[in-house]
Amino acid sequence: MSLSSVRPVSHSKKTSAIESEIVELTPALRAFARRFLRSDDDIDDLVQETLLKALNSLHLYHPGTSLKSWLFTILRNTFCTNYRRQKREPAGIDAAMEQIATAPTQEWALRERELQHALTLLSDDRRRALTLVAAGTSYEDAAKMCGCRIGTLKSRVSRARECLHSLLGNQLID
Repeated sequence: MSLSSVRPVSHSKKTSAIESEIVELTPALRAFARRFLRSDDDIDDLVQETLLKALNSLHLYHPGTSLKSWLFTILRNTFCTNYRRQKREPAGIDAAMEQIATAPTQEWALRERELQHALTLLSDDRRRALTLVAAGTSYEDAAKMCGCRIGTLKSRVSRARECLHSLLGNQLID
């Protein structure tokens, strides 16, 4: 369904010309939105919201004034409003994490200290291999960082785990 089919019958050619000019200014709006946002999806959303507001408020535009400035002002104000709303009302994962996140109990703090102490008892090469792999580094990259072969690194990690298990027992397994 086209935009003109939504408008009342009194839709004038002047309004049609302004709508055409708005479409021509869309790339400039995208470039201006890039000053505020980095993600292409966020930029598209901001420009779309700006265009929707502009078209719904077209009766407030005064012909003879700069349409580009009017659109840029709507875009900037829309961005500022959305920014303030996000700061005030975190959405999505941020809001869920705020509800889920709780302070660690004393037991976990104690376990962390015990683990840190047990890690200091490991040899340097085993501790480094284990911490690299535990941090998410691939075995290949960790082997390069440690200056050894992949098999050697896997052996160091395995021995480090066995040593930690014997030092800590089943305390970390719940």
